[in-house]
Amino acid sequence: MRYFIPILLASTLSAQSRSDETAIRAARAKSNAAIAAHDVDATIAVMAPDYLGLSSGNTRTVSRDEARASYAQIFSTRPGVIFVRTPRTITVNTSWAQAGENGNWTGKWSTAEGMVHVGGIYFAKWNKTNGAWLLLAETFVQTHCSGAKYCDAPPTPPVAPAAPRPAK
Repeated sequence: MRYFIPILLASTLSAQSRSDETAIRAARAKSNAAIAAHDVDATIAVMAPDYLGLSSGNTRTVSRDEARASYAQIFSTRPGVIFVRTPRTITVNTSWAQAGENGNWTGKWSTAEGMVHVGGIYFAKWNKTNGAWLLLAETFVQTHCSGAKYCDAPPTPPVAPAAPRPAK
């Protein structure tokens, strides 16, 4: 009997982890569909209010509201833009109500010079809040780019904040 309880607990946690992974994959699919539809509100619906993002171009997004403005700008200036994030793995820590997702992403949009095709790898951190999985952070690394002048110039490295000066 003493072995039965740990096995039952492990089985329950494993089932919960699979259920959470399924929920995260569904949230990611909704996010991809929202981006394809250029629906800003639906795009940011999966983000926590204190969302943090780091784009492949080193643009930092510090809040869901900043993400809203960023996506609105991207949708209005990049005709036909589509980004697709495809999870490779999702690892859930049910005890801490958090999960890590990593995978590949692709993007494309049209310019005067033709279509831009970009892509790479990404990592996302999810937190479960009030029963819903929300994105806390995402980081995107571009590993390939083709099709237009956009690809000719790598992004400017992010500027590190100035270190605080020691008190005198």
